[in-house]
Amino acid sequence: MAYRLIQFAENCARGVALLGDEGAARRLLGIETTLQLARIAIDADTTLVAAAQERTGDAIDLADATPLAPIDHPDAAHCWLTGTGLTHLGSAEGRDKMHQPAAGGALTDSMRMFNMGLDGGKPAPGEPGVQPEWFYKGDGSHLVPPGAPLASPAFALDGSEEPELAGIYLIDRDGRPRRLGYALANEFSDHVTERGNYLWLAHSKLRPASLGAELLLGDLPADVRGASRIVRDGTTIWEKPFLSGEANMSHSLANLEAHHFKYPLFRRPGDVHVHFFGTATLSFADGVTTQEGDIFEIEAAPFRMALRNPLTLAPADTIKVLPL
Repeated sequence: MAYRLIQFAENCARGVALLGDEGAARRLLGIETTLQLARIAIDADTTLVAAAQERTGDAIDLADATPLAPIDHPDAAHCWLTGTGLTHLGSAEGRDKMHQPAAGGALTDSMRMFNMGLDGGKPAPGEPGVQPEWFYKGDGSHLVPPGAPLASPAFALDGSEEPELAGIYLIDRDGRPRRLGYALANEFSDHVTERGNYLWLAHSKLRPASLGAELLLGDLPADVRGASRIVRDGTTIWEKPFLSGEANMSHSLANLEAHHFKYPLFRRPGDVHVHFFGTATLSFADGVTTQEGDIFEIEAAPFRMALRNPLTLAPADTIKVLPL
């Protein structure tokens, strides 16, 4: 049976519920956050599932609660949002289209990177694999709850969805990464900026992102299938299958994790990491131009709840650097 943790707010208080494949979600007694439960599980040298089952209380109707991101940190600076790209079979096609005009018919850097993943992204256990493309997305302040707007900055040239899965991690007291589970994710990005020059990828990724309400515990299925769509004024204007899991990837999850956590900076005790694993499904690659008010919808089994976020435009900031 697959289990999921769900963080929620109810009557100005926070809580966590455990949800199985069948039956109702059950409130965890004495637990306010996923992070709190994870620390308890580590101290007790047990699993998140076992720690949660020891604390299950009454059933809760999640329709009466406000879902929160399945992980957060009281100090946003100690929650890292990072990701890897060109990790899925087919993921290079859209990227190659973006950068092919500048390449003049030659093999683009994106395609070379993708081919490296095909050749060495799934090494044998214990063997080093090729490192993937990597990017920084922000800290915990960029994490948007399910249902909340994804705000595109006033200076952005595009605001488009990236349906993905994300791994959720906590660094324990000994500096060891501990994977808590997986979540559905919208790794919202600016593809027009990236298309202008692939070296602007770093700029295009500094945007908010959203996670689905469920933290899937245990192993991730090898073949994850769902759909990504855009709804405008109540009408679906674009929809495409969303595939993830290692059966649909050019890199193994273990290889992506190894190349992220090989840096001591990312093994600081107490830090939370949300790492986006990439996608091959983009409305932008199909010529869709998003508009304020569009609703992004992402769903995929074994997650039982869809992730929905409306697109909004942030007001312009006036930035002035002052001498001291």
